[in-house]
Amino acid sequence: MNEDGSRRWIRPKPSDGAWWSRRRIVAYVLMVVYLAIPHIDINGKPSIWLNAVRREFTFFGYTFLATDTLLFMLLLGTLVLLVFTFTALFGRVWCGWGCPQTVWMEFVFRPLERLIEGGRSGSMAIDRSGSHFNPRRLLKYAVYFVIALVLAHTFLAYFVGVDQLKVWVTRSPVEHPSSFAIMAVTTVLVFLDFAYFREQTCTIACPYGRWQSVLLDKSSLVVAYDYGRGEPRMKGTKNRAANLGDCIDCGACVVTCPTGIDIRDGLQMECIHCTQCSDACDAIMTSIGKPTGLIRYTSRDILAGGTSHLLRPRTIIYPVALALVMGTLVYQIDTKPKADITLLRSLDRPFTEEADGRIANQVRLRIANRSESDRSYQLSIVGAEEGQVVIPVNPFPVAQGKTETLSLFVLLPRAVFATGDRMVTIKITDGADYTGEFQYRLLGPRGEGEKVGGSHDSSGSADTRDDDKDDRKDGDSTSLDSKEKR
Repeated sequence: MNEDGSRRWIRPKPSDGAWWSRRRIVAYVLMVVYLAIPHIDINGKPSIWLNAVRREFTFFGYTFLATDTLLFMLLLGTLVLLVFTFTALFGRVWCGWGCPQTVWMEFVFRPLERLIEGGRSGSMAIDRSGSHFNPRRLLKYAVYFVIALVLAHTFLAYFVGVDQLKVWVTRSPVEHPSSFAIMAVTTVLVFLDFAYFREQTCTIACPYGRWQSVLLDKSSLVVAYDYGRGEPRMKGTKNRAANLGDCIDCGACVVTCPTGIDIRDGLQMECIHCTQCSDACDAIMTSIGKPTGLIRYTSRDILAGGTSHLLRPRTIIYPVALALVMGTLVYQIDTKPKADITLLRSLDRPFTEEADGRIANQVRLRIANRSESDRSYQLSIVGAEEGQVVIPVNPFPVAQGKTETLSLFVLLPRAVFATGDRMVTIKITDGADYTGEFQYRLLGPRGEGEKVGGSHDSSGSADTRDDDKDDRKDGDSTSLDSKEKR
């Protein structure tokens, strides 16, 4: 902020150096990856597809469904522990090297700004003029908007898929106003982020900078100013007293900082560890014949004259927890069956009596196809040989990634329900890599000779009512994971 309360626009001076060259290579690779991922298919699906409408989330060939609560929790836990471990070891390296906000801002938008507006001095001159319609700035915004279009549409491709996005782009907005509104709003948000909010996204909106206060310790790797070597500081290089530090108070580290802080004030939440201050300082130290590294990657323990310890409680606990959670996730994914089968009872009565005296049970099967192709599931029932099994469609087709529900009916003589139930085995196979066998309890009136008028549910004797109540309590929705072989 300026003294009058207005916003202080940060126009950092570029600092070429060894760290900048390394970051530039990493940034260009990450840009290509970001733009290419939606176009790379694995098992017939985009490598990353966050389909919120269908509640399907695909990561590198594996699709998580809305019912995969455990897998989602394990995935979230893996990501959180990965952040904890990475930060404990390397500080905020992600912010300065890998975050899309930093990558696109520092290696695309700001270089274009300096090119169009005449460098840092040209941008600052336009700021001082207060002109909102400067031709150079308007041209810059026009270029920004084109890039924002590309980034916004790429971002949307992660959620709707490239094919659907092509339909949105090629059709008239009149034909799909809601989709067009989504694209327009996303484009405007991306444009405002890089044209207006800029570093404020990091310092105000992003919570990661605030997490570092609890994730970092004194042995964590940070970009820091060597206070012991640099202080006391004084401007100039001539006639310097022997007790003065190496810092000549040139301000190069300040004018190059993309968040506008002074690294010499210590570790700060706004610091993204981009190393631009380190490159700027190294250039100054080289020019005055001093050793480089006055600002460098180090730890607070080392700066205090101590030793940085790689093995410490958080660098042991975090990786161990990460390995356990990630291992569990991989195991669950590897052993997850190619189909999720759920047995459901009738929505009305647990059983009915037909005109010929037979007892009918309706069984509803919900089949989720988790394989990489369309499948047809063959159903058979063992234990109902005395009666009749009515399956409307057998085998039952289910498209890849879809969930379908099938109702079948099992009709058995009244006499088999002497105890009020009958156990059967339902076998389901897709003829390829999935076979499941599941025990299911059919319900009927208790007692062979007992007559119950009309349709039968849990009426008759008190024992029958209690039995059926217990069944509805325990098994109205029976997951078929109880006895399964793949």
